[in-house]
Order: sequence, then C-alpha cells, then structure tokens
Amino acid sequence: MVAAPEFHLPLVPADLLRDGGPGRYVVREVLAARELPPALAAFRAAFRAQGALAVLEHFDCVYSVLHHFRTVGTSVKEDALELMMRVVSHHSNELPAILSDSGLSHADRAAHLNALKMNCYLLTGLMDAFEMETCKSSCLEADPGRKNRKNHAKTSGSLWEEEREPLLRLLTQLLQLDLRQLWRGLAVEEEFVSLMTGSCYRILENPSIGLQRYRVTREAVTHLLAAALVQCDHMFSATLKITQMLQHFEHVAPVFAQAVSLWAKEYGLKSLVGELLREIGQKCPQDLAREASGVKGYATFISELAEQIPALVLSNMSVLLPHLDGESYMMRNAILAAMAEVLVQVLNGNQLEEAARGTRGKFLDMLQAHVCDVHSFVRSRVLQLFTRIVQCKALPLTRFQSVVSLAVGRLKDKTVLVVKNAIQLLAAFLSNNPFSSKLSWIHLDEPLKKEVQKLKEMRDRSRPTAAPVITPEEEWEAMLPEVRAATQQLFQPLQEEEEELPLLEVEETVERTVEQITGLLKKLNYKNAARLTQKALCRFQGKEPFVAPGEENEEATILGVLKRLYIGSCPGENSENPAHDNSSDKIEEVVQEEQPQTELVKQEMLVHYLQDAYNFSVKITEALNLISKMMYENSVSVVQEAIEFFVTVSQFGMPQALLGVRRMLPLIWSKEPGIKEAVLNAYRQLYLSPSKDSERAKAQALVHSLSLIMVDASLGTIQCLEEIISEFMQKDEIKPAVTQLLWERFTEKSPCSSLERHATVMLLGMMARGNPEIIGSNLDILATVGLSEKACENYRLPQEVCNVIFKLAGNPKPALENCAPFRLPQNHMLFGCLSETVSKGFAQPSSHWIPFMEAAVTLIYQLAEGAEEICADILHVCSQQALEKLQEADEQKADAGGSPRRVSDGSGSLSTFLLLHLVALVGQVALQQVAYLEVSVSAELRRRRLLKEEKTKKQSDTSTKKQRPQSTGNKTTMEEELGLVGATADDTEAELIRSICETELLDGKHLLSAFVPLVLKICNNPGLYNDSALSAAAALTLGKLCMISSEFCDSHLRLLFTMMEKSTLPDVRSNLIIAAGDLAIRFPNLLEPWTSHLYARLRDPCPSVRQTAGLVMTYLILKDMVKVKGQVSEMATLLIDPEEAIVGVAQNFFGELANKGNAVYNLLPDIISHLSDPNSGIEEESFHTIMRHLFSYITKDKQTESLVEKLCQRFRTASTERQYQDLSHCLALLPVSERGLHKLQDNYDCFADKLQHPAVYNCFQTVLARFHRAGVKPETKALVEELEQKLSASHNRGLDSAETCQDGSQTPMPAPAKQKPIGSSRRQPLSPANSDNAFVTPPSRILRNHKRAQKRPPRKRAIVTFSSDEENNSEDELLAELREEETPTKTTPITRSSARRRR
Repeated sequence: MVAAPEFHLPLVPADLLRDGGPGRYVVREVLAARELPPALAAFRAAFRAQGALAVLEHFDCVYSVLHHFRTVGTSVKEDALELMMRVVSHHSNELPAILSDSGLSHADRAAHLNALKMNCYLLTGLMDAFEMETCKSSCLEADPGRKNRKNHAKTSGSLWEEEREPLLRLLTQLLQLDLRQLWRGLAVEEEFVSLMTGSCYRILENPSIGLQRYRVTREAVTHLLAAALVQCDHMFSATLKITQMLQHFEHVAPVFAQAVSLWAKEYGLKSLVGELLREIGQKCPQDLAREASGVKGYATFISELAEQIPALVLSNMSVLLPHLDGESYMMRNAILAAMAEVLVQVLNGNQLEEAARGTRGKFLDMLQAHVCDVHSFVRSRVLQLFTRIVQCKALPLTRFQSVVSLAVGRLKDKTVLVVKNAIQLLAAFLSNNPFSSKLSWIHLDEPLKKEVQKLKEMRDRSRPTAAPVITPEEEWEAMLPEVRAATQQLFQPLQEEEEELPLLEVEETVERTVEQITGLLKKLNYKNAARLTQKALCRFQGKEPFVAPGEENEEATILGVLKRLYIGSCPGENSENPAHDNSSDKIEEVVQEEQPQTELVKQEMLVHYLQDAYNFSVKITEALNLISKMMYENSVSVVQEAIEFFVTVSQFGMPQALLGVRRMLPLIWSKEPGIKEAVLNAYRQLYLSPSKDSERAKAQALVHSLSLIMVDASLGTIQCLEEIISEFMQKDEIKPAVTQLLWERFTEKSPCSSLERHATVMLLGMMARGNPEIIGSNLDILATVGLSEKACENYRLPQEVCNVIFKLAGNPKPALENCAPFRLPQNHMLFGCLSETVSKGFAQPSSHWIPFMEAAVTLIYQLAEGAEEICADILHVCSQQALEKLQEADEQKADAGGSPRRVSDGSGSLSTFLLLHLVALVGQVALQQVAYLEVSVSAELRRRRLLKEEKTKKQSDTSTKKQRPQSTGNKTTMEEELGLVGATADDTEAELIRSICETELLDGKHLLSAFVPLVLKICNNPGLYNDSALSAAAALTLGKLCMISSEFCDSHLRLLFTMMEKSTLPDVRSNLIIAAGDLAIRFPNLLEPWTSHLYARLRDPCPSVRQTAGLVMTYLILKDMVKVKGQVSEMATLLIDPEEAIVGVAQNFFGELANKGNAVYNLLPDIISHLSDPNSGIEEESFHTIMRHLFSYITKDKQTESLVEKLCQRFRTASTERQYQDLSHCLALLPVSERGLHKLQDNYDCFADKLQHPAVYNCFQTVLARFHRAGVKPETKALVEELEQKLSASHNRGLDSAETCQDGSQTPMPAPAKQKPIGSSRRQPLSPANSDNAFVTPPSRILRNHKRAQKRPPRKRAIVTFSSDEENNSEDELLAELREEETPTKTTPITRSSARRRR
C-alpha cells in the first residue's frame, strides 16, 4: 500500500501547484468557478461520511475557492467558510480522544496530522481572504463617490465580522490541545504555529480594530495568541512580530499593551514584558530619530503598558534608560511617563524599603532634570506628569520646594504649552498642598519666628552642663610654637636625616589638598603639613584658602593658611543659632542625647512643617506676580489658565490673589469669547457660589466680597465690574435676596459702615445697568435718603446716588426709534432735592462738593424737562450767596484782617472755596448746556421732524392713490430719492443749534455771560489768585466756555495756551491740555495753528502732565484731528520716558497706529530724521530703544524694501557721524530680504564713504550675517559675498586715508555745510525760557496759504499722506494744505465731528 503524501505548509499558495518532490502533497487540479458548488456539495457529503479526514480527498475543492476568491460568488465563499468551520470544529472535538489513544498507528497519526494541517490551512486562508475584503470595504466607506460598492462592501463585511469571533475561539480551542502528540511528542511545527497566529496579526492590522465595537474580537485574538505562547513556544516569534507591528502600525500600540498586560496577569507570561522592552531598548536612538512613525508606536506602547502593569515595567526600566539621552523626544516622553506611572502606582507611600526609596529618588531626579529639556514637548509633558504625581499625592514632601521652584521657573518659558502646564502644576500644588488651607506668608511668618525661638530655648535647656570645652582657637594657640618651628625649618638647609622623609605631592583639587593638610595637622605631623602648604600656595595661587597677601612674608602666609584650615576643620561648639531669615538655613540639626526627648522632637517637626509651609507660600507668591502679567498674553489658553489659577489661589486666602482677581477684570472686554467667558466663570465661582446655607447668608457674602474689590478701585476697575454684574443680572444669576439686602443697607435698616454704604449704592447702579427697573421703582427712596442732610456730610454718597439715577437715562438714541426720550417733569421732587443740596453745599468748604455738583448738573440736564431753568436757578442762588458773603466780608473788613484763605482785589474779599465753587459751577453748567443743545435738543428736533415727515408721507400716499400715476414724477420726489431733504433738514437744525451757541449763550442777556469777566480775571492774574485749586478750576472753566462759541474761543486761545505753557501748577497745565483736546475736535480749524504747543507738552517736566498730554495726543492723532508730520517724533520720545505708565501710553499709541494700514511705515523716516538730529537731545542708546520698538511694526516685505532704499538715500544728506550710526543701526533692525539686498547693492554709492566708521561698518556686517545663518540660494550667497568684499574694501580704504591724513597730509578737508538750526525741544524751565512773543496767535491757515500762493505758481491739489521723506518731491508725498476756497465756513458741532470724519 502506497503511503499517503505528506502535506507541507506552503510559504505561498502557488507552492502547492508545483511538484515539491516525492511524498509531498500537490494540488492536482484547480476547479473552475462554475464547478465549485457541486464540488463543495461532494465535500460536504464526504465529511458526513468520513469526518474531518474527508479533506484528504477534497482539499483541491476548497483550495480552488481560495484561488478564485475575488471572482467567485458570495454564497460559494460563505458555504466554503461554513463547511470548513464545521470540519475544524468536528476535528477539534475528535482530537482529544485520538491524542490520548496510545495505540494510535503511524498511518492514522500521519492522516490526522495531514488533515489538521489541511483543515487549518484552508480555514485560515478563508479567514485571511475575508479579512482583506473587509479592509478594502473600510477604505471604500471613506470614498463618497462609490455608493453602490460601499453598500455592498458594508453588507459582506458585516457578515464576516459576525463570524470572525467564533472562528477565533475555535482556533483557540484547537491550540489549547496537546498537539505535540501528532508530531511524535516533539514541539509543534513552527510553520503550523505561524499559520494559526498569522490570522490574528492580520486582523490586528485593520485600522478599525481599536474601535469599541470590536472589543470582543480583540479579546478573542488575545486569547488565541496566549494559547500559542503557552502551548506552542511562540515567545520569540511573538516578540519579533509585535515589535515589527508596533513600528509599522501606530494603531496597534494600545491593543498590544492591553494584550501583553493580560498575558502577564492571567497567563503568567511576565518574561514577555522584559523581552519586548529589551527589544525596544536595543533599537538605535539615531534610527528612531529618523523614523517618526515607528517611534510613535513604541512610545504609545511603553506609556500604555506602564499604566496597566507598572511593576513589571519597573523591573525592566533599565533597558529603556539609554533612550532618555536619544534624539527622539517621543521616546523620552514615553519613558518619563512610564516613570511617573511607576511613582504613582508602585513607589508611592511612606512604607517603602530603602532600595525602593532610592529608585524613587532617581526617577524623580530624572523627571526634574527633564523639566529643562531642550524640546518644548518634553518640558510640557514632564510638567503634566508632575501634575498627575501631585494630584495622586505621590510626591514626597522633601521634593515639594524643588519641584515648585522648577514650575515657577518654567513660567518664563517661551513656549505657550509649557507655560500653560506650569500654571496647571502650580494650581495642583495649591489644591493638594499638605500645609494649610490658608497660605499667606505674612500670616505664617509670625508663628514661624515664635516656634523657632521656642525651639532654641528648648535646645538651650536640654543641652547638658558639661565641663568647659577647649575651643579650636585655644588649641591652635597651644600648637603654634611647634608649628612655627616646623615652618622655619622649611627655610633652612636640609639635614641628612630629613632627606629620607617621603616626598609629598599636592592633590589635583583644592578640596583634596585641604583634607590632606588638616589630616597631617591632627596627626601632629606639622613639618609635612607646612611643606604641603608651601607647595599648595605655588600650585593653587589665588584660590581659597591658599591666598597669599602681598604684604606678608612666606612664613606668615603659611602659618595663616594652616590656622584657617585647622580652625575651619574643627566643629564649633559655641556657635549660636542663626537669626531667622527667609531661607531653609533657619533650622539647625541638634545632636540628640541618649535619652529620647519627645517634646524636643515634636517641636523640631513643628518648626520644619512651618518652615516648609513658609517657603512654599513664598514661592507661590513669586508665581502669582509672574502669572498676573500673563493675563494679557496673545495665547488664549495661557490667559484662561492664568484666570483659573487665580480662582484656585483665592480659595487659600493669599492676599495677592485679590490683585490678580482685579487684574483680570479688564479682560471682560476681550474680543475672544473664551477669555470673556473665563472671566465670567471666575467671578461666578468666586462670588456667586459662596459656601453658605441660607439665601440671606449667601447674599451677605456676595455683597461683602464685591465691596472689598471696590475699595480704592479705579474708575476703570469699577466699569469692568459693572459689565460683569450687568451680565449676571441679564442672566438672572443674582438672586432677589441680594437686591433686598442692598436696599436695606442703603436705607440703614441693616447696619453698615459709611464705606460699605457707599459700595452698596455703587452696586445698585451696576445692577441697574442690567435691570433699570431696580432704580426706577425706588427713585423716591434714592432721592430722599441719598440726598438727605445726613448723607450730605461729605457728598460722596450723594454723588454716587446721582450716578445711579443717571442709569435711567440710558443710551440717548430715542430719535432713531421715533419715541420720546425718558425725562421727568421739571417739578419732580428729585430736582428739588438736587437743587437744595447743591445750594446748601455751596457755602460749605468740602473737597467732595465739586464732584457731586458736576454729577448733579449732569443728571439734571439728562433727565429734567426745562433743565436750563433749573440750573439757572441753582446758579442764581449760589451767586447770591457769594455776593452776601462778599458784603459780610466788606462790613467786617475794618474789624478783622484778611484771612490767608481769602482772595482780594482791593474792593472786597471772598473766601477762596466760595470762589472755587462758583467758578466750577459756571464751567459745568456751560459745558452741559452745550451738550444739551448738541445732543438732546438736536435729537429731539430730528425726532419731531421725522414724525412730521412720516405723517405727511402717509397723507401724501393717501392723496396719491386718488390722483393719476403720472403726477408723481416731480422735483420733490427726486430730491427725496436722492436723500437731499433729510440732509438739508439736518444742516438746518445744526445751523440753528450753532447760532444759539454763537449768538445767545454768551451775549449780555444770558446768565453765563455775567461770570465770564470773573473767570478771565482769575486766569489773567495768577499772582493775585494764587490758590492752586482755584487756578485749576478757572483754567478748566475757561476751556468749557471756549466750547460754546468759536468767536469766544478764537479770542481767548492765546490766553489758554499761555497758561498751558507758563503756569507753574501741573494741574492747570493738565486741565488745559484736556480742554485743548476737546476744542481741537469742536473747532479744528481754530486749533490747527497751535498744534505745536500741544506737542510741546509731551516734554513737560511733570510726569502727570506728560501722561495727560500723551493720552490727549493719542486720541487726536488716531482720530486724524491734528497734523502729525514733523512732530510725531515727540510721541516717540515717550517710549524712553522714566515713568512706566507713560511708556505704556506711547506703546499703546503706536500699537493702535499700526492697525491703521501703513501709518507707522509712513511716519518712520520723519521720526528718524528728527530723533537723529544732534539738537533733539536724544542719546544714542535711547534712540536704539525707540527704533527697536517702532521697527517691530514693519512686517511687510514691500515696506522693508522701500525703507532700505529711503535709509540709504538719507546717507547723502547726513552730515554727522552720529547720524551715520543711527541710519546704519536702523538698517540693521530691518529684516532685509533678498530684494532688500538688491536695494543695498543698487544704493551702495550712498553709504560707501561712510563705511570708514567702525559702528557703521559693523551694522552692515550684521545685516549680511543674517544671510549666512539662513539657508539662501546660491545666487543670493554670491551677492552677499560680493557685497561683503565691497564693504571691506571701502572700510579699509577709509581707514587708510584717515591714517594718511594723520601722518601729515596738508590737504584741506572740505568744511561741513552749514545746517539750518532746528528748534530744540529739550525740557526747559517753564517761566524764564518762554517769551511773550512765542504766544502771538499764529496766522490762520488761510492767510498762510494766500501768502504762499503769491510766492509760487499754483500747483495741483495734494493728496493727504503720512510720508515724511523730505527728499522725495513726488506728487503723492507733498504737504496737504487747505486752500481758502476749501476752508469750511461752518464750525463742526460736537455730535457730528467724529462721524463726519469717519465718513
């Protein structure tokens, strides 16, 4: 009988079609696709008859299905899979009995082995084919253009996914058998194991295997591979295969991490963990740095594995450590993450053994070292890991201070992600600190000092009274004679017996040498100690302690060094504890006595605890100062983290937290929704969610907390808080109990201090912005209580009451809605109370009366019908009181001398405060009257006109319907379509208002005109009226009166600017600058000749005046209300002002200017030419500071190229070395591009002769050096080299010619051209430096243009531009001038000035 051929597992399916030699199975015939169904039916019949061995005869049938798998029908494939599944299942059930049969013949064993191989080969082949088809279908699902194939693939794929898990369980069951019996007790054939596990690996290659819906499949694959590892010695192959797949398939890393964890825990395959980690650890770090995809898989695997089995990873961590020094940051991150997991899950707690403590310390050292890693992702990841360690309370207390210090240091990191994670780490430290819920270092300082003192006393009491101890100094005095004798022998001739002494060599380091010398001294070997000291003095010259003073001889030097070394090596017995300071050296170790001292140990622990808490608080305070500055960074995420951090800090009672909470307030205006919402959430957590039980208690906590913020708060802070509270009110987040409590405090039903009551009124006003009904329904209470006599003791509360009621006026836009504005009748009790309060306070000397009066007058004009009559009565009553006081003073003049607080002009005297009040009242009424006419009256006229037009239009529409359609096309309709009717009406109304202001308000009939002479007299006589407050008020009132009439303004501008320049009072100058800014908007043509005087205040000696001038000029320039050419350099000088606030104003100005297109670029040449002038008074370093800031706004390549050309051209007109240096420095600041380099080459002749100056030459070298550092094109590199050679040649030529001139050349040098003197703008004393001639009113622009037109022929109309290049005479860069025919004949009203310019 011929033996059945043996089936060998092929490497590829085609191997079975080729004859592999005698005795090997070969596929006899590959059936056609149409023959497969009957062949499968025959196989099924044979299986029912013969069992699993039927495959020996029908192998070719199923092999043909595999061969035609792509073309054969789905039903045939599914039938084949179902059949093979049944065959293998049947065989798996038969095999246990067969394997246990000891009498199994060789032929039967061979038949079953062949059948097993064939069945498994066919089944795994079908599985692989179905899996490949599923992978393709998943790709087709992502293609929206193949809908039919997508649906088909999804159907067949879903069928396979249902069958996949039972098949894997079947193969697992098969592998769990002792199959070695079929191989005669030897190991299972490796090809067979690879066949069984290959399907598992192929399934894992599917990118979607990680989805949750395939969890069962993943578990089945895991158990199948586990069976292969346990039963079939698959360890080595699995290690290689897993490592390869991790390198090529990123998605398998979490799957394998979970599988390896399961194998180690449930199957005891712990050695596999070591093999895998060792295989990864042996990878070359340089190769990993080049293969980013492979590294990501390894890194994820290590991290995930450490999370699941940290103990096993710990035991194999050493093989991974070399990658910490590799170039791949992902591997470093993964290993550090594994260390963190080990620290959290394994090396956590206080009960660790000594070895575990050492390992924990090493891991923490490595983590701390990588906080300063070169890669930002590693720094960021380590901070995240420390955050997790701190949150899990796995960081030892001894490490707190060092890690906190590292986190604070990372707050200065340049990478946003690192800063963000550093803030999160510090927040985690705060939330999980072991010290206290209150971490204010101010509160910890006192207890620490107290406990340190107590510890010192306890140590003194516990120190035993022993015999007197000899001090090291006394020992040295006793040794000194012998040491001196030994030292003297060094300078005598050597004796014979001394030559036999061993030669001593000096150690390599100072420390080792010191130890050697002190050891010889203690052994009383003085001679060798002296000889070694002599050698050390020669070897370590100038190093401590071997320092030899020049005035001593060598013997004294040696003795001095020996004394210092001996005394320093002996521990001091009588040293005192150091005084308490802010370092950890405050606490000394005490040598414990033999008997335990429990109380002393407890006290030492307490002091240690307080010291750690104090140090921690100091570090957090340092972090607070840094984080508070980050709230205005460009990164949204950093700002959000900073806000969250301050919310956390506030819960620990640190006093600096309130500063941060206030600092975040302006962020409520941020354009970023995330930042604004973060601020709202912060205040919601801090104030709207107090941990109180009752609503009343919550309301009290909220009111108290908000009141604390408003203590000493600026106006800007209060406005920001108002925005937040109004947001809360609109969302109904503030409960009615809060409003009720505020009203109780205001009416004094609930007792509170005056400051708290003041804050209560402010809070009511803030809430009224979100819900005006709060004020409207309680207006009478506000008026009667807030304006009562008791409330008017200091007028601060009545002022706030006026501000609160002002919220009822709302935004004055009623005309747009065609509804009447909200106004109260003239006889309303509110205005009676206001008039009475203002009048009564007029005669009382109070510093708060003027702010209250201004608020009251403003409120009257905003809310009252007939406001001008009410204010006229107030003005009349107050002036009558002043006259009465003046008469009383005249009557008493003979009896009593003039008071120092009275002003007199010879005819009578009046208290200064009365005159001050009167002048301030006149100015406020005048200003509000103008605003009332321009805003309220104008809006009401327009509203009534629109109502009338609407009514007329309705009537005309009704009549038009009755008429014929042809009659509608008339002139009026055309004007209406063009919008001319409304424009004409607007101009008519504006002309009416203007005529009232010009002709009526200041004529003899109006009340205001009676006070004009008084104001002018005070302003013209500063020596007579020398009170500073009165002068400031009069100056401000003069400015307000000038706002009324252009004629009055024009006639008093000279007085106004004379006071602005000559007044010695900063308040007067500041007030007049503000007034001049308002006048520049109201009457721009009148103020234009005086623009230079406004710019001059930017160099005022007083910082507050400079700051005010900077703010006013910022507003005017950005609104295009003043000329900038030739004078904007004064704004640039503020960038180097010693006051930080003024520098901030200048930076804000140029930042806003940079947003207006090319404004900064256009102004730069003008600024450079003025600031580099020798007469400008700007130092070179200051010039560099200004230019660095301004050139940061030049970001466009075209701007850079143009500036390069302009600056090169400027070298031709520069006449001093300082100007050469300044221009070259500006060129060095520009980011010169390749085209800019060509500009330098084209304009080389402009600066070639200036290259002899070293500073100029170095700047051009700096420009070219940037091209060397950056990779440039070969042609660019050649151009750079050519330019360098030309620069060097010109530089050397200039040096040679300079040397020749110095050697005696008598060639006369050309005299420098005379320059036209430029007016200096240095700060000078105000009074003596300015003559009256400087304040002659400059000629108007019309007159100047007329004279200029007579001197030269007319030219084209110029285009307004910012350019300041004097050398360019092109048409688009000429000065913008207004001709006589272009000069507006009408002044611009307040309300439309800005709008008209915007149009």
